[in-house]
Amino acid sequence: MNQTRREFLSSSAVIGIGGIISFSPLQDIFGMNASEFSSIAARRKNVLFIAVDDLRPELGCYGHPMVKSPNIDALAKNGILFERTYCQQAICGPTRASLLTGKRPDTTKVYDLKTHVRDANPDIVTLQQHFKNNGYYSEGLGKLFHGGQEDEPSYSTPHRTAKADPYALDENNRLRKSGGKKSTKNKEEADPESRMRGPATECADVQDNVYEDGKYSEMAIESLQHLAPKAKSKNAADRQPFFLGVGFRKPHLPFCAPKKYWDLYDRAKIVMPYPNRPKNAPDLAFTTWGELRSYSDIPEVGPCDEAKTRELIHGYYACVSFMDAQVGKLIAELDRLDLRKDTIVIIWGDHGWKLGEYSDWCKHTNFELDTHVPMIISDPDYPKGKRVNALTEFVDIYPTLADLCGLPIAGDLEGTSVVPLLSDPKKVWKKAAFSQYPRGKNKIMGYSMRTDQYRYNEWIDLKKKDIVARELYDLKNDPLCKECIVDKPENTALVAQLHEMLTAGWQKAKPQ
Repeated sequence: MNQTRREFLSSSAVIGIGGIISFSPLQDIFGMNASEFSSIAARRKNVLFIAVDDLRPELGCYGHPMVKSPNIDALAKNGILFERTYCQQAICGPTRASLLTGKRPDTTKVYDLKTHVRDANPDIVTLQQHFKNNGYYSEGLGKLFHGGQEDEPSYSTPHRTAKADPYALDENNRLRKSGGKKSTKNKEEADPESRMRGPATECADVQDNVYEDGKYSEMAIESLQHLAPKAKSKNAADRQPFFLGVGFRKPHLPFCAPKKYWDLYDRAKIVMPYPNRPKNAPDLAFTTWGELRSYSDIPEVGPCDEAKTRELIHGYYACVSFMDAQVGKLIAELDRLDLRKDTIVIIWGDHGWKLGEYSDWCKHTNFELDTHVPMIISDPDYPKGKRVNALTEFVDIYPTLADLCGLPIAGDLEGTSVVPLLSDPKKVWKKAAFSQYPRGKNKIMGYSMRTDQYRYNEWIDLKKKDIVARELYDLKNDPLCKECIVDKPENTALVAQLHEMLTAGWQKAKPQ
């Protein structure tokens, strides 16, 4: 299908379960007949939408020398890897609300873990709901929105979760249930899903399906088997594509994975993280990593020692490999069911995660480590094995998937379809990606902008409208962000330029 026809379908066609409802305008404009039009309708691709919790770009396909992720690496070889994608807020609830609505946090008004996306937006149309409204069978299982905040209007059938204890070992679950560690005092970083926690890691010699993610892969395989007959029907009237969302929990804390995944790594060979805070960075830039401190074996104050740091990183890597194995099972089932040729597969991690860098842990900041995320799209109609270095954002996913499937793209979405990058990865693209993070009681919002070379942050008192702190990092010459250079005299003009760009906002930075 040529570009003009695809754009017309994306903006104008009305699609129903059985195909296109009306196609006379296309026949008039392009000379298409009914059978050609029906074949385009039949080509609406399925979507396997894989969400991963707390996954930073710590994968083999992103160049990590140690992490074992063969299944996601294979998916990257069969699709397009985005090297510089950014989330809109580095915490589960807000980033998922933003991605799944195509709207930024200042629009959704979701800045914390308690607010549901429909609290301020009762009539908003989510990504899954948009596919459902256009004739797709929409199903979701696992963590897609934040825990306990799933959105039933998004699905054709009730959203499903698996029942599993966070730990496989009875003593760890007993410790958790008995209140082995009180909940963190830092409510800003607290996770309401788990108030009383056991140890931060667990290595148990058990099968994958003892843990939640192992159950999710089994549930997703069952769903694919159920959905395949309609998706593959040769009768156009019976055919119905699917949008299947699968949300994996790992590598989220606690770092619990079957022993075989721990055995993939030699803890002694783990490279220790850069321990120092960026020089001259303001205190607002950091957290007390209360999420991790709420586990029973983590100190309530002060840093983790080297042994604990190595154990935690080892656990994180094991969980990545465990999750990767579950992804592999889904892809294998797609192949077995002969669905791959008609299915888009997208995988993304909801935000980054610090693994001891700056003697800090978890997310909850505007640093590059927290906002930089993995994203891979495999579409059977586009080249394979390509890499995109352009700046992209999670709000781009909604319009991109709609575009790839020939669905209308609402004009109020705040992202940009990246479909042009799939065929031309070197295309000139966005000038910047935008993220933000609030700081609690003082009602200070940190607005962050990633340009090709720099990360520039402004911390704004929302009541007084004053900038109370700034940050500037040169990612080209200082990729670890060891020094904040915002106050250097030689950067005065640069800071003024970046301030203007940040103030102008995402609309001015989008592709022209």
